[in-house]
Amino acid sequence: MDGRDDTDETELPGALVTEFLERESGTRALLDELERLTLEGEHEEVRERIRALAEANTGVFFAVALSLTGSKQFFGDVEAQLDVTAADTLRDLADTYPTLEEPFSVVRTEQSHDRFNPVTGLSTTTTYHAEEEVPLIRYAMQSGDLTLLEATESPQEVLQVAIYLVQATTDSLEASLEQEHSVNTEELSGLIDRREELETELDHLRAQIDELRRRPVGDE
Repeated sequence: MDGRDDTDETELPGALVTEFLERESGTRALLDELERLTLEGEHEEVRERIRALAEANTGVFFAVALSLTGSKQFFGDVEAQLDVTAADTLRDLADTYPTLEEPFSVVRTEQSHDRFNPVTGLSTTTTYHAEEEVPLIRYAMQSGDLTLLEATESPQEVLQVAIYLVQATTDSLEASLEQEHSVNTEELSGLIDRREELETELDHLRAQIDELRRRPVGDE
C-alpha cells in the first residue's frame, strides 16, 4: 500500500461516483457475491476480494465504502456535484448490502491509514483447570467479522503475550525518537490514555496476586 491519506475519499466525490456509475453493473454483481460469502461465513475471502477491488479500482472502492456508511455529507456532496439520482443510487447500496458495511470499513482504514487487519474487538471467556489448579482464558482477536487469532492460555501465558505487544510498542517509539520522527497529537493523546488504563489494570493485578500469595495452594 502507498499510505494514502484522506484525499481519496473526501476530494471530488463526484469523480469517485462517476467511476462507480460507469461500472455499476459489474460492481453490483461483485457486491452480490460478497454478500453471499459474508452470510456463509467466508470472511477471509470477503476481506481479500474487497482489498483486490481497492487496489484495482480505487474510486469505485471508496464510492462503495462511503455509501455503505450512510454518510449524509457524502450523499449531499454527490447531489451537489452530480444529481439526486446518483445520490439515490448510492443510498440504495447501504439498504441492499448492510452486511458489507463493516468489511468495507476495515479495508477503508487499511487503504487510508496504511494499516493491515486492524483489531476491532477481543472476546474472552474464562474457565478453570481443577487438576492443574490454573485459571484458563480463551480469547479471540477480531478484525471486523474476521477472527485473527484464537487461543486458550493461563493468565501468566496471556500476560507474556501482552508483554510482547508492549515491547513492540516501546520499540516503535524508541525508533521514532532515534530517527527524530514526530508523533501526532491524536496518537500521543491516545498513548497517554492507554498507558493510564494499563497502569490501573496493573494495580488491580498486583492486588489480586498479593491476595493469592496469602491463600494456601489448594484452598477453595
